[in-house]
Amino acid sequence: MGLAMAIAFAQGGAAVGVMGRSIERAEEGASKIAALGVPVHATSCDVRDPDQITQAFNATEAAIGPVSLLANNAGANFPVLTENMSMNAWNAVTRIAIDGTFLCSAEFARRREKAGRGGAIINNSAQYIWTGFPGDAHSAAAKTAQATMTRKLAEDWAPLGIRVNAVAAGFFPHESSTSGNGAEAISPLQNMIPAGRTGQTYEFGWLSALLCSPLMEGLTGQVILQDGGESLRRSLMMPDFVPPREREDGPWGWK
Repeated sequence: MGLAMAIAFAQGGAAVGVMGRSIERAEEGASKIAALGVPVHATSCDVRDPDQITQAFNATEAAIGPVSLLANNAGANFPVLTENMSMNAWNAVTRIAIDGTFLCSAEFARRREKAGRGGAIINNSAQYIWTGFPGDAHSAAAKTAQATMTRKLAEDWAPLGIRVNAVAAGFFPHESSTSGNGAEAISPLQNMIPAGRTGQTYEFGWLSALLCSPLMEGLTGQVILQDGGESLRRSLMMPDFVPPREREDGPWGWK
């Protein structure tokens, strides 16, 4: 999802800085972006560590210039029943999404304010912030916090010319999806989505880039739902509800 954002920015002509927990993964993504003919720089960073974030911003700006757009995508997720969730499991998800989004956004805003220039931030939230999701108390809480943070930061930083928006993403299967990326995993999802298919990651990237572009200069503090209509599928006749702890194939409905 983050790579799709970065590629979309590059397709629009932006120089791109890629931050990843692993420098190898960051460099792998950077090589794909470089093929588009734009300047690119890769750096490793744990978004839970403010010192590492400062160092990553410094290195990126030294390599490709001031950062004027920020895409917060770092996240983690795995299914676990709430009563079985350890503090380490809770923190592994919430600190990356909540602390990481806050720390990176604050670093970005301080630099833009010092430069006297505006900018734009896009956050990767999720469609289940309004409903929750079985076996997903950690991620639902974190993604909801991101959405609330999006609105508040937009309000705080509007006088600085910094716009903040989020995409509440639906199902976008990709290589590292917990739910898988093969036909066997995708087919059941397609059947329950009114659009008749899951999303393509490039579509998520393009919407993210659009929300940061001058075409959307008047838009800030918004959480845009991109789910193929999945949130609209409620009807009187639906499969019987099975409590997550009673599901033989796991709390998400698949192993």
